[in-house]
Amino acid sequence: MEINELTPAERRVWDAFPRGEGVDFREEPGDSSVDGAGWGPERTIRAEVLRALLLGAGPAEEGQVAGIKLKGARIVGKLDLRYSVVDHAIRLRDCWFERKPLLYGAQLKALVLGYSTLPGLTAATLRVDLVLRLSCCRITGPVRLQGARISGGLFLQGAVVGPLPEEEAGEAALQLNHAEIGTDIIANDLTVHGQLRLNGATVGGQVQLDRARLLTPGGTALHAETLTVGTDLRANRLHARGMVNLTGSRIPGQAYLSRADLGNPGGTALRASSCAVGEMWLRRCPPIQGEVNLRRSTFDLFHIDPDAWPERIAVDGLTYRTLGPHLPPEQRLPALEREESGYLPYAYEQLAAAYRTAGDEAAARTVQLAKLRRHRRTLPRHARVWGLLQDATVGYGFRPLRAAGWLLALLLVGSIAYSLHAPRPLKAGEAPDFNAVFYTIDLLVPIISFGQESAYAPSGWYQWLSYVLIVTGWILATTTAAGVSRSLQRQ
Repeated sequence: MEINELTPAERRVWDAFPRGEGVDFREEPGDSSVDGAGWGPERTIRAEVLRALLLGAGPAEEGQVAGIKLKGARIVGKLDLRYSVVDHAIRLRDCWFERKPLLYGAQLKALVLGYSTLPGLTAATLRVDLVLRLSCCRITGPVRLQGARISGGLFLQGAVVGPLPEEEAGEAALQLNHAEIGTDIIANDLTVHGQLRLNGATVGGQVQLDRARLLTPGGTALHAETLTVGTDLRANRLHARGMVNLTGSRIPGQAYLSRADLGNPGGTALRASSCAVGEMWLRRCPPIQGEVNLRRSTFDLFHIDPDAWPERIAVDGLTYRTLGPHLPPEQRLPALEREESGYLPYAYEQLAAAYRTAGDEAAARTVQLAKLRRHRRTLPRHARVWGLLQDATVGYGFRPLRAAGWLLALLLVGSIAYSLHAPRPLKAGEAPDFNAVFYTIDLLVPIISFGQESAYAPSGWYQWLSYVLIVTGWILATTTAAGVSRSLQRQ
């Protein structure tokens, strides 16, 4: 490109390029690139001029680091750097783009587009040696960064992507699938009208989505299947409308979704199945609107408030070592009733194991008892009788003092009854002195004999009372033995 073809604005950029100096076209520091369509020729730069500079057509100065550094420019035409190798930093802050930049397959040093307004960005398989900054950008078309490799970080904080135009509405708004980010993705306060796609991406550090707004009602707001993160996924106060899909993700640190507002009524709001996460935090979240699917996932720490659980959950195969916050089992058990597959013994065993890890054996026994009661409801009616007897008498072995209470009550009834009306001896003169208390014990406890039962024979209603005491004693003895045996087997 000949220098005499340049406009005065372009001449300023051309002359500043060899030294990497900045050119600021803004009239005021607060100028917004959203208004860039109305900027005049004094702020207009043709994309072909920038392309020519970056690809070596511009001047060079020895000992200087060349680069483009613009603020407040109106860039018209198509910035086409497809398959290019650019050795200069590109910094286009507060700029307005007439057409979406084409960076497919390009290799760049650094790309900074902060606070700019773009109709989209096509940069699949892009290679960036340092950083890619899209902070506070306003992007009305899809951002295609699938397969990109960024040695440093990706910055998207405060950016707004979408809503997409009708002809591109079927695409994901922000595409980072299978991207490789050397350090972090910083996307706090990001707003995406459409899907944020991170499936198959690898991030060396952490992903930050604090206060982000992901808006895809009825669809998938965050598609992050098989995402691999070096440290944490932080999404404190995330607002998501549509499914948050973390299936198969690997997060060795924290998946921090505290105070997140997740909603996908009629569908799945959170799908984190087959995940391996160090700590899963759903602390102080409002009630999740939609199903939660945590099947086959493994968490070292799982922190969730009972009120956050939705009406339907899927936790088959979910494993966790510690459950927080530590609450009475009565507050945790209702969630297991919401399992869409029905009765899951493993879910109760996992909850009981978490209480044992916390040293709360009483809570663990309560969970085990709830498990057996839930199992009883799955049996035919005739098969529930024995379970009802075990529950009423000894709480399936988890409430042994209940049997003692029954025995004491029956002992009291029998002792009073037979004190008022002693039974006749079977052999006069040979029977031991009658004792109502030990006679009742003989009737109640089949394995103990004080010689009273065999020496005396009640009559009338007292005979029927003796039958009741004998049968009840056998039932108590049998259910107690069964319950204690079950408890010992667990130990």
